[in-house]
Amino acid sequence: MGILIRGGRIVDAATDTDKKGDVYLEDGVITEIGEKLSVKDKNDRVIDAKGCLVMPGLIDLHVHSTFSDGTLTPTQLVEHAMENHLTAFALTDHDTVDGLGEAFQAAEDKPIKVISGIEFSTEYNGQDIHIVGLDFDWHDTSFCQELDHFRNARFERNRKMAEKLADCGFPITIEALQEMFGDAVLTRAHFARFLYEKGCIPSMNDAFFHYIGNDGPCFVPREKVTPAMAVHLIHKLDGIAVLAHPMQYHLSDSQLKELIRTLKPEGLNGIEAMYSRHSVSQENRVRRLAQVMGLAVSGGSDFHGSNIPGIDLGVGRGNLRIPDTTFENLRKHRDRQY
Repeated sequence: MGILIRGGRIVDAATDTDKKGDVYLEDGVITEIGEKLSVKDKNDRVIDAKGCLVMPGLIDLHVHSTFSDGTLTPTQLVEHAMENHLTAFALTDHDTVDGLGEAFQAAEDKPIKVISGIEFSTEYNGQDIHIVGLDFDWHDTSFCQELDHFRNARFERNRKMAEKLADCGFPITIEALQEMFGDAVLTRAHFARFLYEKGCIPSMNDAFFHYIGNDGPCFVPREKVTPAMAVHLIHKLDGIAVLAHPMQYHLSDSQLKELIRTLKPEGLNGIEAMYSRHSVSQENRVRRLAQVMGLAVSGGSDFHGSNIPGIDLGVGRGNLRIPDTTFENLRKHRDRQY
């Protein structure tokens, strides 16, 4: 018995009557050709024209380098992505695209694709909300100018946070942070590592738990930069805008829906369901939310190297798998808007 394919999916050849446009495969031979040369079976596995299973490529759409708060350079990320058998990854450093040039150069003539990316840190109702931008024109002059606004807001926030930590007795200043980390875009992870390296705290997690977490006494939210502003900027560059790690904000479904409603008119395309720290139930919850709100699903490890131990590029904590069709679907959602 061969394989009967209808509308891009395998159906039961024993019980279904042939219809116009069906593709019938028997012993790897096509006896009638429809429009599609590859199809999906009932488990969403891709079957080629010879009836063979095609394994999807694996990707990662949320990755950080030394240009923000990661510990691997863009070149090292390209090498590590190939070691982990990825076909593509997006470099999404915080509020900067400075590492993209190195990443694209390192990937030349290699079996790996680099996707332009960025992660904007924004403020919504007093809470940090992150927006990932993908596949945009990062050379755009107006974009680089607007990016300065985001960086200035981050610098002002970091200055205030350093002052609060100093008031708590810690030997920390913006100048000392810049001396230790050079030109990297400073994030709370840098504050934590600084305090840890200086012997002020027993672990980096301790900094977040006691001082600079969202509810900590030294936490300072981002000022003036909203999620809508970030999504609008990405949309202006024909990019893909994604709401990152939504379960990390501890919002109710109604609160998340309200946030999404404010972002969709600006061009929000997707929401990050496949994520290193999401449980199965959380991933399913985000997938349902995406379906209800008309968003595509995205996925990423949020890899930071040794700054966040136990999370690896492309695989998260070991069970993360992001098929390359994820990026294709995000692009289709974006293309429908233009």
